[in-house]
Amino acid sequence: MVKVLVFAGSARRDSLNKKLARIGARHVAASGGEATFVDLQDYPMPLYHGDLEAAEGPPPNARKLREVFLAHDALLIASPENNSSVTALLKNTLDWLSRSLGDGHGVNSGLAPYRGKLAGLMSASPGPFAGVRGLPHLRQILSSLGVTVLGAQVSIPRADRAFTAQGELVDAEQDRLVAKLAHAVVDTARKLREAPDPPRIMQDH
Repeated sequence: MVKVLVFAGSARRDSLNKKLARIGARHVAASGGEATFVDLQDYPMPLYHGDLEAAEGPPPNARKLREVFLAHDALLIASPENNSSVTALLKNTLDWLSRSLGDGHGVNSGLAPYRGKLAGLMSASPGPFAGVRGLPHLRQILSSLGVTVLGAQVSIPRADRAFTAQGELVDAEQDRLVAKLAHAVVDTARKLREAPDPPRIMQDH
């Protein structure tokens, strides 16, 4: 079974993107995947600092969350937009997890939590742009880490009015789009996992 890690780039208790991520997790399960929802609030980390890393290594929560990433085939991320980009929380989390631990995952072991993974992107915002301006930045960051990001994405505008008291989307079409993206994540990740290794090119030395 394809294992999909679902989370939002926000620690706020009533985050709109956490609500969206939880809906995404339910649709992953409905599509035949195994969804794991994590709250970044449960993995607080200091702001990345090279001197801190040199003195103490990655913080314990970075090590814990790194193991969670390693155990999954794909990511489904609901990303808020801060000043037309990703949140400091999300960027800091991705940065810490990209640091090498020398844990047997190869020379570029910092990329081990990301390498070969697939990701689907979502966003929700009270504004009319639905957080869409920050997603190209997240797409670029993930791609540089070795993640294949699906072209399709979902953005929910006026999100302060988009959810019911029970955390469901009011608009059935928006819910259908989230379901479609979740299915694409599960289906594509399954195909990538089952695909044979690409042929190696022989070179003369």
